[in-house]
Order: sequence, then structure tokens, then C-alpha cells
Amino acid sequence: MRPCLALRALLLLPVASQLAWAQIPGLPTPAAEPAASPAAPTLEPEAADSPRAAARAFLELSTRQGDYAGAARYLVLSAGEERGPELARRLRAVLERHLDVDLDAVSPASEGNLQDGLPDGVDTLGHVPDSHGGQDSVFLVRVQGPAGPHWAFSRQTVSRVDAWYDALPDRFVRDVIPQPLQRYGPWELMWWQWLALPVLGALALVAGRSFGGVTTRLIHRLLRRTPTHWDERLLAQTSPALRLLWTVAAAVALLPWLGLRPGAHAFLRALLGGFATVGAFWVAWGAVDVWAQFLNERPWAADNPSARSLLSVMRNLARVFVAVAGLVVTLAAFGYPVVTVLAGLGIGGIAIAFGAQKTIENLFGSISLAADQPFRVGDLVRIEDFMGHVERIGMRSTQIRTLDRTLVSLPNGKLADMRIEDFAARDRIRFAATVGLVYGTSEEQVRRVVSGIEALLRATPKVWPETVVSSFTGFGASSLDVEVLCWFETPDFAEFRALRQQVLFGIMRIVEESGSSFAFPTRTLHVVGTPPTP
Repeated sequence: MRPCLALRALLLLPVASQLAWAQIPGLPTPAAEPAASPAAPTLEPEAADSPRAAARAFLELSTRQGDYAGAARYLVLSAGEERGPELARRLRAVLERHLDVDLDAVSPASEGNLQDGLPDGVDTLGHVPDSHGGQDSVFLVRVQGPAGPHWAFSRQTVSRVDAWYDALPDRFVRDVIPQPLQRYGPWELMWWQWLALPVLGALALVAGRSFGGVTTRLIHRLLRRTPTHWDERLLAQTSPALRLLWTVAAAVALLPWLGLRPGAHAFLRALLGGFATVGAFWVAWGAVDVWAQFLNERPWAADNPSARSLLSVMRNLARVFVAVAGLVVTLAAFGYPVVTVLAGLGIGGIAIAFGAQKTIENLFGSISLAADQPFRVGDLVRIEDFMGHVERIGMRSTQIRTLDRTLVSLPNGKLADMRIEDFAARDRIRFAATVGLVYGTSEEQVRRVVSGIEALLRATPKVWPETVVSSFTGFGASSLDVEVLCWFETPDFAEFRALRQQVLFGIMRIVEESGSSFAFPTRTLHVVGTPPTP
């Protein structure tokens, strides 16, 4: 084969293999080579005689340097108009108030934006509100100056500057404050605004305390006429939050007097909205405490430790819900995307659920214990291999004071699956004993002992009359056995011990009076052997 034919075959081999692969049924087609990514668009350079350059120069001269005479070069003034610097100052104030200029959105070309539908040589910088509730456009036009062509604010725009400025809420402040204090400091705030911020905060605090105090007193007078007391407790819990809400309202009312730029104004409004959200959820937090306290004082809960335990768990869960909801709403007030936050909380919740599996298990275990109420605080219980009194039922664990006075903490998640025996829940306590009489006791004596014990049990206070057992059960290894069985109708173990002692003393007396005695373990040995021969 000649070299040229071999080279062509090598070049066509990938294409042939691709076609052959595609003809085989059931096999996936190989992925095509990724196309070359298009080149990144190049940024158009900013021309010296462009609308962007003119807007940048006007803002730099009027805002940064305070050179209103130089900024007036970028105004198309009417014939005989000598208020160029003043109009530049006023236009700067209007733009600061209503239009946060984005220079990147302004055309950098000398001829301006030819795609905006406006005549050639005319561009728009944005819109500001007019006195009739509408919007006025701020136009830039291309003009011929002594130094050559450049862009400037149109004569129509300049003619409306005075009307826009007169509509500003902080116009009087700007006319009185010295020009050096109207220069910009950190974070795009003028120096007079930095000085006014603490004053505004102090005025808002004073107004909040005053209006909050007046409102609290008025509401308190109204609530004193009601027969309930929970509403007064709620007012006492939420009065600080009420003062905070009044403070935020006063700050919102005073904020327009600062004349902040749109970005700073939006940030402070979001900050005040966050404080208002905190105040609202503060009220909800206090309402949860008052609600729990009110329910704990109800008759059905005052004498029921289990109900109080359940209310404690529900109060803690309600607090967690209020805290999480308050956090999400506060983030939304600050402008954070709540959907993204909730999605992040969902993903993070899955990760936390794996890491905090035991904690969540104990939380649900506490809910299960509160709902099922297998025991209450103060009950004597037997759990697995130990006994003790329940001291505390918490969100994570339950503490039990053992009979040796040690404190055992059991996680609620495991405790919910354990075998729990609650002695405090019983309505009566069983008494069982076996009385062993010595061999040699006659039938008559045994009968007197059996009947005497039964009469003793029926005469003893708090013995359950339905089941009283006193019977001869059989011949033991070393005694004649008499079974004694009854129930005392008391859940108090101390009282049961006293009654049991009374019965045992009575049994001793009956055995002695019958002429018999109690048997004790004995063993008799019989020795078998050859008798001695005489």
C-alpha cells in the first residue's frame, strides 16, 4: 500500500469506527467530543466621550470632591442660567435619594446606546418620581462643547431639578447643613448622616419607651376589669417587646429625614424590619410561657404530675418552633432567600439527624413517656434490676433516686422500651406468708390456728374482703404448713408495713394460744445396726 493511501485510511478510521458502532443494535452510541466553548465576550472599553464617562465624572465631582462648578459642565443649561453649581448640587441630592446609579448599565460607547429605542444622541440614566405619582426619565444627551463632544444631562432634565429637589423630605436639612458635612465618609454615608444616626437612635429609644409605657398602662387599665389574670401576666411578659416595636416604629418614621442613598436606606429598613420581627416573636415567646403557666394552674393539671410533665415537654417544643420560625422570618426580613435557607436547613437537618440520632430518639422518647405516662415524678418504680423514686423527667433523660440514695440517669429513648413497674400505681398491696407448725400439733390445734388467722385478717383494717386465704396446705419437710394470703387496700408502702407487722404479731399470738409452736428446720437420723449380744 502506498503511503498516501495508508495515511487516508488512518484518518478515516475513527469515522468508520463511529459509524460501525452506531449500526450495532443495543449498544450505546459513544459520546461526541465536546464542542469548543465560545470565547468569553470582551468588554467594550469606555470612551472618554461616552454617557458612562459623563455620569462617572458628574458623580465624582459632585459627590466625592464637592466641586459643583466642575459638575455643572455636565448640565445643559438654558441661556442666561447662572445657577449651574446650585443645580448640580440639587441634582446630586435627587439622584442620591431616588436613583442608585449603576455605571455598568450605562453605555460606554461614544454614540451611546443605539438599541434603547431613543433617538440618536439621547440616553437615559434612570427614573425618579414626579409630583403626580408617576416617573420622570433622567436623560443624557450628546452635546458639542469647547473641548469637543461629550454627554451631559439634557435641558429637559435640568429644568425639572428644582421640582424634584423641592419634593425631597430632607430638603430643609440639606439647605441648612454646611457643605463640608455633606461630603461622604465610610459606607457611602455623609458625615452629617453619621452624626445624625446616634441622635436618631436616641430619639427612637425615648419615643419607644414613652409610647410603650403609655400603651402598657392603657392596656393594663383595660385588663384589670377582666376576671382573668393570665392576660395581665401576658402583658407583663410582652411589655419589653412592645417598647421595642414602638422604638422600631419611631426609627422608621425618622429614617426619611436622614436622606440616605437607596442602598443604605434599604439596608437600614431591613435592619429595622429584623428588629420588628424579633419583637413580634418575643411576644410569641412570652405567650408560650404564659400559656404553659395558665394550663399548669388548671385543676386537671395541678394535681396531676403527669399532665405537668407533658405540659413541660409541649412548652419546650413550642419554644423551639417559635425560635426556628423567628430565625427564618428574620433572615427573610434581611433579604436572604428563605427558600434556599429552608432547603439548606432540610439538607443540614438530614445530616444533623444522622449525627444527633440519639438526641432525637431521646426527644421522641420523652414525648412518648409524657403521652403514655408509665410513671410520674415521685413514684416508686422498678426498672430492670433496680428500684427507686422518680425525681425528674427531662427532655433527654429521666433521673431516678435509688433505695441506696444514688442517682441514676436513663436516656428517655431507651427508657421507653424498658420494662417499667410502677408501685405507686397499684391500688392494693399483697401480703403472703407461710406459717410452719411443729410436727406433733394436733388436728384440733391446726384448725384453731387456721380459723384464728382468718378471723384476724378479716378484723384488720384495710384488708380487702374479697380474698382472704388461711388454709392448711400440706406436710412440709419439717413443719405443717399454713398458707396466709390477703391484700391491703393502700398504695402507701409505709402504711402497709405497719399493717403487716400488726398481722404478724396477731399470728404469733394465735399460735401460742393454740398450744402449738413454730417449726424450724430439723433432721432426724435413724441408725440401723446389729443389736449387741448379751
